[in-house]
Amino acid sequence: MTVTFVGLGPGDPGLLTLRAAEVLGKADTIVVNVSSCPKDVLALCAPGAEIVDADDRDAAKLVLAAARTGTVARLVSGDSGLGGRAAREAEQCAAEGVPFEIVPGVSAVTAVPQYAGIPLRDERTREVRVVDAAGGGVDWDSVAAGDATLVVLGADGMISEVAKGIISAGRADSTPVAYTSLGSTTEQETVVTTLNRLYAETKGMDTPAMIIVGDVVRWREKLSWFETKALFGWRVLVPRTKEQAADLSEQLRSYGAVPDEVPTISVEPPRTPQQMDRAIKGLVTGRYEWVVFTSVNAVKAVREKFVEYGLDARAYAGLKVAAVGEQTAAALVEFGVIPDLTPSGEQSSDGLLEVWPPYDEDLDPINRVLLPRADIATDRLISGLTDLGWECDDVTAYRTVRAAPPPQPIREAIKGGGFDAVLFTSSSTVKNLIGIAGKPHNVTVIAVIGPQTAKTAEEYGLRVDVMAEKPSVSALAEALAEYGAKRRAAQVEAGESLRKPSQMRRGARKKRFT
Repeated sequence: MTVTFVGLGPGDPGLLTLRAAEVLGKADTIVVNVSSCPKDVLALCAPGAEIVDADDRDAAKLVLAAARTGTVARLVSGDSGLGGRAAREAEQCAAEGVPFEIVPGVSAVTAVPQYAGIPLRDERTREVRVVDAAGGGVDWDSVAAGDATLVVLGADGMISEVAKGIISAGRADSTPVAYTSLGSTTEQETVVTTLNRLYAETKGMDTPAMIIVGDVVRWREKLSWFETKALFGWRVLVPRTKEQAADLSEQLRSYGAVPDEVPTISVEPPRTPQQMDRAIKGLVTGRYEWVVFTSVNAVKAVREKFVEYGLDARAYAGLKVAAVGEQTAAALVEFGVIPDLTPSGEQSSDGLLEVWPPYDEDLDPINRVLLPRADIATDRLISGLTDLGWECDDVTAYRTVRAAPPPQPIREAIKGGGFDAVLFTSSSTVKNLIGIAGKPHNVTVIAVIGPQTAKTAEEYGLRVDVMAEKPSVSALAEALAEYGAKRRAAQVEAGESLRKPSQMRRGARKKRFT
């Protein structure tokens, strides 16, 4: 029976402390305002943990009730030590004799200015004052006098009064001010202005927001790092499962994007497993000279068969192994198998055929090649190997079927321009996405992994904007980031407002550039 109050920080799930993650992974019950809690935080909860939504409810009663049967993590926004809510709830725990612990969160007071590229102190400004303007009644003459940096919280709906109060305390109306809304999230927006222009320049901006007043605001021009990321705030559709897209999504996040994984295909076992059973037996007994893997799914399918038969990577001894693509080769290496042959140029079946040796009966004791592949694989590789004198066993290792349609909000975002970009990693992802969710809006940036995928996209009436230099998902994400950086630079050079592709559609809100 223990309650731990956990500060969530200012908004970026990546700022959650190690201790907070540990508590989440062990708690029996999580009490949280679900509507304001990032999904990535809830994903850290222990399997089977009960999530209790405290929105519009007496959180203290929920916490105490849950504490009677197990451990409770009470999640609060920001730093649990700076807000009054956690203190009041902890007080009630103490009154009821319930043990509690407080895990501080990263404070928005220090985090948000850093995400905006503004140090609160420098060699000329040594003092920082934090002011809570919520509810009014601030004695501005006492807190705003001098040249200390002011960090103003809770000013939502009171911008004009705050600016007038600071000016009346003696600050020049030309004093630099930064207004940052939704700080540390991918929706963060910062406007740099002056006290006399603060209200006019920030009208209609999102809340919650923080106001920073003082000469330190001038640092933003040099130190802005978050909002200037190549894909900052872009919502990117990744037509893959979460498991397949983990590395790709992480790479996109590093560019400032918000990835949404939407699977377009479902991988299922073959309808009749006997063919794969015979192939694995032949692989072990020396039937094949080569085995060729054209996808990560093929590696996985063979690996699962190995596990079923009690085999491991040693079963590849004496075999030559080829792989098409970096991800496929990496999947083999993870299993302990280093490919003997990979394309040196184009990472495709054609690229592999360019480096594949012709069959030589004096050098090759066996002329047979095993190709464990998808049921919808093309015959290009087989015909090429046959022309080189090899005999191929084309074995269905797995079936690909079209996935179920995504939820309605995702479908509407795809067709209505809610996504800034979509990454197509194969021709089948183009066909299947359009089949289950509809055609992406014409403002959406279309990025493809290679020429064949580009051709398919164009056949379906899509405009291809980005193509990877080499067919790998990492190169595709990098190409999209380069496109985003060039697009942003062009907007800045032209003096235009920064707008994401999704904001180019009719009725979308313009994003200010400062």
